[in-house]
Amino acid sequence: MEFLLSKGDYTRYSKRSLLLVLVCLIVLVCTDQDYYSLLGVSKEASSREIRQAFKKLALKLHPDKNQNDPNAHENFLKINRAYEVLKDEDLRKKYDKYGEKGLEDQQQGGRYESWHYYRYDFGIYDDDPEIITLDRGEFDAAVNSGELWFVNFYSPRCSHCHELAPTWREFAKEMDGVIRIGAVNCGDNRMLCRIKGINSYPSLYIFKTGMQPVKYYGDRSKESLKNFAMHYVTSTVTELWAGNFVNAIETSFASGVGWLITFCAERGDCLGYQTRLKLAGMLEGLVNVGWMDCGTQGELCDNLDISSSTTAYFPPGATINNKEKGGVLFLSSLDAREIYQEVMQHLPDFEIISAASLEDHLAHHRWLIFFQFGDNDKSNIQEFKKLKFLLKGEHIQVGKFDCLSSPTVCNKLYVYQPSLAVFKGRGAGDYEIHHGKKILYDIVAFAKESVNSHVMTLGPQNFPDKEKEPWLVDFFAPWCPPCRALLPELRKASKHLYGQLKFGTLDCTVHEGLCNMHNIRAYPTTVVFNQSDVHEYEGHHSAEQILEFIEDLRNPSVVSLTPETFVELVQRRKREETWMVDFYAPWCGPCQALMPEWKKMARMLNGLISVGSVDCQKYYSFCHQENVRGYPEIRLFPQKSNTAHQYYSYNGWHRDSYSLRGWALGYLPQVSVDLTPQSFTEKVLNGKDHWVIDFYAPWCGPCQNFAPEFEILARTVKGKVKAGKIDCQAYAQTCQTADIRAYPTVKFYPYQGTKKNVLGEYLDSRDAKGIADILNEKLEAIQNKGKRKKSRNKVRI
Repeated sequence: MEFLLSKGDYTRYSKRSLLLVLVCLIVLVCTDQDYYSLLGVSKEASSREIRQAFKKLALKLHPDKNQNDPNAHENFLKINRAYEVLKDEDLRKKYDKYGEKGLEDQQQGGRYESWHYYRYDFGIYDDDPEIITLDRGEFDAAVNSGELWFVNFYSPRCSHCHELAPTWREFAKEMDGVIRIGAVNCGDNRMLCRIKGINSYPSLYIFKTGMQPVKYYGDRSKESLKNFAMHYVTSTVTELWAGNFVNAIETSFASGVGWLITFCAERGDCLGYQTRLKLAGMLEGLVNVGWMDCGTQGELCDNLDISSSTTAYFPPGATINNKEKGGVLFLSSLDAREIYQEVMQHLPDFEIISAASLEDHLAHHRWLIFFQFGDNDKSNIQEFKKLKFLLKGEHIQVGKFDCLSSPTVCNKLYVYQPSLAVFKGRGAGDYEIHHGKKILYDIVAFAKESVNSHVMTLGPQNFPDKEKEPWLVDFFAPWCPPCRALLPELRKASKHLYGQLKFGTLDCTVHEGLCNMHNIRAYPTTVVFNQSDVHEYEGHHSAEQILEFIEDLRNPSVVSLTPETFVELVQRRKREETWMVDFYAPWCGPCQALMPEWKKMARMLNGLISVGSVDCQKYYSFCHQENVRGYPEIRLFPQKSNTAHQYYSYNGWHRDSYSLRGWALGYLPQVSVDLTPQSFTEKVLNGKDHWVIDFYAPWCGPCQNFAPEFEILARTVKGKVKAGKIDCQAYAQTCQTADIRAYPTVKFYPYQGTKKNVLGEYLDSRDAKGIADILNEKLEAIQNKGKRKKSRNKVRI
């Protein structure tokens, strides 16, 4: 039976819905530009540009500097709120898509620091070009690019970090080109620093692909930092003499790698050891670096007409006897950076691919191709010549293609401006255009990720249209920072779903008509097309969340309720059954923001509480009948009893999955047992059951957060291990006897035939699943020990 509206109800409903949609649109339009315009930045501004703009305004508008302005506090709160939202990748996406309505659950920007903080402590390295400030979205790509990185994890509140800053700047200038010098502001990137295990500031780490990060523990002088860093520069400087010099020059033609050689004579200045080693690091994979002592190799130096110290570059195939003809380049500079730049200019450029040979090139090999329009192109940046070496391990060749010579080819590939793309070795149709930063480490990371993933660039010719196979399509704009941050996560997710789901990206600045056809109004918008079904992704920009979203589509964790199924499943639920229901409207920004958290919560509550949702735009009269007055309305329908409420409404401020789960679990019957000193002794220490105990204090915040997790644990191990709780505020002596030094503390008391030790076994986890896994391992070990004991007893008999 369908749920029908009368004509009058339908008219009133339509007008009301239209009014609400118009109001929502007005809010979006009116506030959409506010945060960007408040800070004076464009929508494509990077995190660094946003920090710099905010700092400039903070120093000017801070109430400390405007004490006679009664509006100074309110004005500063506005720019502070704008900064706090735009610096956060997920909040920025919500704001771009829904305006301030999408941020109603977020209260960033309500507090701010003193003027002195913004002047001296905020964004320490934002104005230093030699130091690359890394954010969460670009950190992994940078340190996994194949280059050597030395990264400073700091906090703007840390005095030692400020003391180190001048030295770190000098060190960065001296090591420029040898290794990458980075900085991570842990104040703005708390999650990244937590994941990397950073617990003190400043923390200095070396990162290199293929090895574990190495922490620096020495003193913080420039020389000590340099000596430590150079230890990880694996390039070598070869000493040459008459016996190996000729062979080195002659074999360079076959290898394609020339030689940079310093000849040290009595006259003139010779490049020092450290300078030669720096050059070896800067030119690694491109040029061999060596040196010769003309004092011991005088005859050879005389034959080369070398009478004073000098440095020369011998390109592959150089002719020793005729240096000018062989293209030998003599360098007068003693500065490593100047020598590096001059040598790089003389290295050969990328192969130029013609239209006639393009298909053949792409059919069997992986390629990174720079598409240029004439000679004026950024692919001429000398540093990009390192790409051949850095991508060699992935068997990626590097070339150029001139779109002016064959515009048809570029139009077919949707290339309308200078850009670069990775072709994955399966022809011209399987490729991905790069939309990141035009800097070496970002290009390397993109190329490595792209060839090993299954994301392809889409256009009108290959856009999925009524295909049997499901597709995930990311509608984006290259100028949008959250869009660029999402792309590497899509690549990661595509590797896990290969053969099950195809991945593609559509540039809406190029294919505006196609995006309009699919009603794309904000970027990024990620959609799964499964024949006639269309599902929009609303989660965070992470591969894990995308994979969870896909899994939820396959096995939905939230039941979509109609008025009929609501009555059948919720109102007529079984006596021991509990339901949580979200009453929402699709046009409502907070509802849209809640949806991914709601689905995540449902997965976390699987088997404990059933979770559903009701579309109040579709079933308006029903929601009105249920007295739903605002969206989203979250209700919990508890297990039935004679005195139970019909439902409980959630009035909490936070609508994240963990807060909602904790609130819901509070309405389930407690499975764990509250213990006293007497029952702890009788049941736990002297009893014949296995016990897991949560020692807590009522005033302890982490204890309150852990309480619902412990209840899940109690339900998980029910029947195998009993769960108990001891209040250490009420029973301090018992906790002291058990050697409890922090709250909460979880201990395991296994029964192995004798009275248990009061100290128990400490469990170092606060995750229900993690603790359950540890307990199962311990129980299995106890069981195996018992079997071995029985076996020995049988042998004795």
